[in-house]
Amino acid sequence: MESLIRYAPLLAGGAVVTLSLALLSLALATLLGGLGAAGKLGGGPILRALALAYTTLVRGAPDLVWLFLVYFGGQRLVNDITGALGLGQVAVTPFVAGVFTIGIIYGAYLTETFRGAYLTIPRGQTEAAMALGLRGLPLQRKVVIPQLIRFALPGYGNVWQVLVKATAIVSVIGLQDLVGLASDAGKSTREPFVFFSAVLLAYLLVTWVSQVLLGLLERRASAGFADAR
Repeated sequence: MESLIRYAPLLAGGAVVTLSLALLSLALATLLGGLGAAGKLGGGPILRALALAYTTLVRGAPDLVWLFLVYFGGQRLVNDITGALGLGQVAVTPFVAGVFTIGIIYGAYLTETFRGAYLTIPRGQTEAAMALGLRGLPLQRKVVIPQLIRFALPGYGNVWQVLVKATAIVSVIGLQDLVGLASDAGKSTREPFVFFSAVLLAYLLVTWVSQVLLGLLERRASAGFADAR
């Protein structure tokens, strides 16, 4: 326990790195998920085929394989591009590789989450709004988006919970996150059980707080529709 207290400031810094990685990855995943869902729902044959290929390929391979592909392959690709442009070598950091890898992976899952939420919206409500003269952006803002958020929130919350835990894999490429620092501290003090128990509690705390906040958001999103009825 004394060693855990001594390393607490270091582990706190690792926790900040982990949360930053998770939040930035979620932002990228949300963007890719929105684009993927739009491609599947309203794109032409080419966009639909690209979105289908994206979700199929990404979800069909292990997360660790994608991490290695992005980290090592991305490093070479970036340097090939900078070399062709006459620029110097650019290092792809583990943090950047982690954000892109996790964002790309969970963007594929959010594609299906957003797509399913959109298809759940009763078509009659959209048709009724159009009959009242709503078109384009006003229709999306007042009718489609509020219901899309309502139906997507449960799946979105599940993806976030899994995404947070997936950040642990980035430690294998040298990221000094919570898991990586706990592993180093456990080896140096020969108390790996103590440090990984602390990591376990930290992840449980994050997921519990997330669950509470997401539950509040879901109830708030549903309250407006209940009041409308």
